[in-house]
Amino acid sequence: MECNAVTANDTTRQLAKVPAVTLGFWIIKILATTFGETAGDSVSMSLGLGYLLGTALFAAVFVALVALQIRAQRFDRWLYWATIIASTTVGTTLADFADRSLGIGYPGGSLVLLFLVLASLAAWHRSLGSISAASVHHPRAELFYWITITFSQTLGTALGDWVADGPLGYLGAAAIFGGLLALVATAYFATSISRVALFWSAFVLTRPLGAVVGDFLDKPVAHGGLELSRVAASAVLVIAIALLVAVLPQRAETISDQERLA
Repeated sequence: MECNAVTANDTTRQLAKVPAVTLGFWIIKILATTFGETAGDSVSMSLGLGYLLGTALFAAVFVALVALQIRAQRFDRWLYWATIIASTTVGTTLADFADRSLGIGYPGGSLVLLFLVLASLAAWHRSLGSISAASVHHPRAELFYWITITFSQTLGTALGDWVADGPLGYLGAAAIFGGLLALVATAYFATSISRVALFWSAFVLTRPLGAVVGDFLDKPVAHGGLELSRVAASAVLVIAIALLVAVLPQRAETISDQERLA
């Protein structure tokens, strides 16, 4: 007979609906953010739909995928990464709309989005007592998780554009954000800083890294890019992501894992 009671031991082993954070996770995440930049630019610029309409289209796909994520009973690698990709594309066009169409510029857009990320994390913690990705196993936590991710993806795009638009260019910006990620990785292995704080720091930083790499691939040579086809670059990236999702081992994060790291 199935027992409905949940013991303390059962709770600590409860599976989240997100993948465990591994090296493979970060590799796919960086490729997904790069794809988000090239795909977002393909729709808003190459197809000429503009930032607002592009944001609306990507947001509709993202909301639909989040709804499927919440309805899912367990971690599904394909659904999860499709939702991440959708969040990167909507983050690209939304950041461009805020920075350029609204006229607040890269510094203004970055500050507004940083506030939204911090506010989302604060509301999540105040409401549920944790901002751990491993706690994402019920609808309220999932909503906070995906809202925070969307703001972080948009913030990352604005930060990447801000730094790359200066004298450093795309490669210099990539070196800066890559170096910051290396510092986060060093802190993970060499210090006792909260693993949850380090996770969200790395999650934000992977987005500008992917953004500047994506811009380097498709922006004009005169602006420091390679001027590759946005559609072709997006196709290559999505194939690479699909192969890695299929090949790399992935498992659902568990509460006990995160409690050990917190």
